[in-house]
Amino acid sequence: MEISVIAPLYNEEENINRLIENVEKVLKQNFKSYEILLVNDGSTDKSKEILDSIENENVKVIHFEKNCGQTAATAAGFKYSEGDIIVTIDADLQTDPEDILVLYSYLENYDMINGRRATREDGIIKKISSWVGNTARNIITGDDIKDTGCPLKLFRKEVAKSYYLYEGMHRFLPTLAKINGFRVIEVPVRHYDRMFGQSKYGVWNRLFKGLKDAFAVRWMKKRHIYYTVLNEEI
Repeated sequence: MEISVIAPLYNEEENINRLIENVEKVLKQNFKSYEILLVNDGSTDKSKEILDSIENENVKVIHFEKNCGQTAATAAGFKYSEGDIIVTIDADLQTDPEDILVLYSYLENYDMINGRRATREDGIIKKISSWVGNTARNIITGDDIKDTGCPLKLFRKEVAKSYYLYEGMHRFLPTLAKINGFRVIEVPVRHYDRMFGQSKYGVWNRLFKGLKDAFAVRWMKKRHIYYTVLNEEI
């Protein structure tokens, strides 16, 4: 499998078919083999029924018994993906699937490419909380990622498979990749207004929980084991 695109979703009944259509259009034109993994994070609307009615061999559906959160949905996508390249994207299509190709163009020199929303089509409260959250997390973790919350990310398979995620760690994927020794870059991508549904993450999710988790990542970074083997031939 050349590429896997993972989309966690929760109550996105109006966006599911749009998501598949837009993502598949990009993948069909640019990759020989692909899969789209839709992770249903315990939706309570008609998302499950819509997902179960999909007849497309390139689409895989994972249903959670109950809502477990974005980190769990992302981790499940990583676990069951088969592509040599792995992409994450939100089901609401606020980021453009065509920008997968923008991230892909950096793959020769980097192991993970993090999207950075060049313009934010969100309300002022979300913009401020996102800026404060990213700034505070960078101060705590010693990183320089400007938009760790951007849903559009591209990974080499070995990066995605290297993660052992805990709750809230989806906010720190670039930093965790760096800790694991991978090359990371952040590049601008487009961002749009949400057409259907409502955002599932408010100021509390973006800011206060993220700050608490940042101290855990800081501890992991400081306690990470680094060593160089001199006698490679053993």
